[in-house]
Amino acid sequence: MPLIFPTPTAARDDLDGLLLLGGQPTVENLLAAYAQGIFPWPVPGWPLAWFCPPRRGILRLASLHVGRSLARAQRQSPWRISFDEAFGQVMRACQTQPRPGQDGTWITPQLVRGYEALHAAGHAHSVEVWEGDELVGGLYGVAVRGVFAGESMFHHRPNASKLAVLALAERLQARGSTFFDIQQLTPHMAALGAEEVSREAFLAMLAAEQGVRRQLF
Repeated sequence: MPLIFPTPTAARDDLDGLLLLGGQPTVENLLAAYAQGIFPWPVPGWPLAWFCPPRRGILRLASLHVGRSLARAQRQSPWRISFDEAFGQVMRACQTQPRPGQDGTWITPQLVRGYEALHAAGHAHSVEVWEGDELVGGLYGVAVRGVFAGESMFHHRPNASKLAVLALAERLQARGSTFFDIQQLTPHMAALGAEEVSREAFLAMLAAEQGVRRQLF
């Protein structure tokens, strides 16, 4: 049975925005969740947890900051950047990316299966950075109702994941997007100009962007 999500404003702020426990990351459930600004985040020992946090990380495309050294790396990069050529590889590389202060990964086999099915249905997408035939960086996320939500990124070379973000930003800007959802603000994304907004502000931005129904991919 498909999940019926409570309204995002019912999320438990004392539990980081927990909204619902249970269900599976099926295509139907993921589409319904992302359309409302909700995403799954596995918590060890719990049924699958779904969140809409009180503070949300976003990147306004007009505020994208490309420092001098990153701009030079982009100009001089020998790497090839592609879209949707290796979704599964990117997701598994994100799964094994070392992350300071975190034990293990939230990208469980259950989520891999769910997002690969979502990709096959045309709603999950990846950006790949290639050095010859070697995948050296990338990111993946979800595009629902004309809004992109970034899920995770990885790099095996300096700046590779940042160049994937820049390629994604260029694509989204070309299609008229004003922002994309990054869920949680990280130092990596803050350096690119990302910020936090309240849940209320995010949901208003989400509704406005969805109203345009842009075709992103």
